[in-house]
Amino acid sequence: MDLGLAGRRVLVTGATRGIGRATARAFAAEGAKVAVTYHTSDTAAKRVVEELGGDARACALRYDLADPDSIRRTVRSVEDRWGGVDVVVANAQTWTWVNPEDAPPFQNQDMDHWLGLFRENVEGHLWTVREALGGMRERGWGRIVLLSSVTAAYGNPNSEFYSAAKAALHGFARSLMWTRDGVLANVVAPGGTLTESLEAVDPELLAKAAEETPSGRLSTADDVARLVVFLGSAANGNVNGEVVHTAGGR
Repeated sequence: MDLGLAGRRVLVTGATRGIGRATARAFAAEGAKVAVTYHTSDTAAKRVVEELGGDARACALRYDLADPDSIRRTVRSVEDRWGGVDVVVANAQTWTWVNPEDAPPFQNQDMDHWLGLFRENVEGHLWTVREALGGMRERGWGRIVLLSSVTAAYGNPNSEFYSAAKAALHGFARSLMWTRDGVLANVVAPGGTLTESLEAVDPELLAKAAEETPSGRLSTADDVARLVVFLGSAANGNVNGEVVHTAGGR
């Protein structure tokens, strides 16, 4: 199947590792030009750019979810370099704990700290889409894919802020779906995914989670990336405003 991505200009936020990195690779494999954003490690971002084919096919840009000026500069940089942004993959996120079990109960959590992170993880994506959306509408084509989590639907202990922020993206997509002008917006909600962030998790817990998954295994970053690329491509002709789980049936 031709996904119609050759020459398309794709912005993948948080693309130095895990799902973001796999997604950047998958878009590049389809012939797209990919802007890779990073927050702290320009070395890791440059490594990804080399994996994608070097400066002719990709670029690395510093990006801060908490800073609208940084977001604006990022989008303008892609537009200046390649003439526009056709696809936005909002993957970046900022959180304190990898394991919800490491967090204190909700009533004991630092509200100022978490409300700041909540705002970053919602408003940062709204700003990013807002900056790219005008150009998409002018050109009559665009794809927006927001990365969420099955936690938004099913919950998780001590994950109240995380679940609320991810659920907010679902509401965002449901309004974005009315953009028209050739623009489609969707949400991908992974479950437990085997990325670097799970390296600290007890292997027995991961094995138990896989056993409790209908497919018999946890997702890989590539599993998620393939779905993101489809939704962000011309092959997606009319899937719009949906929240698609990729969690092996969980």
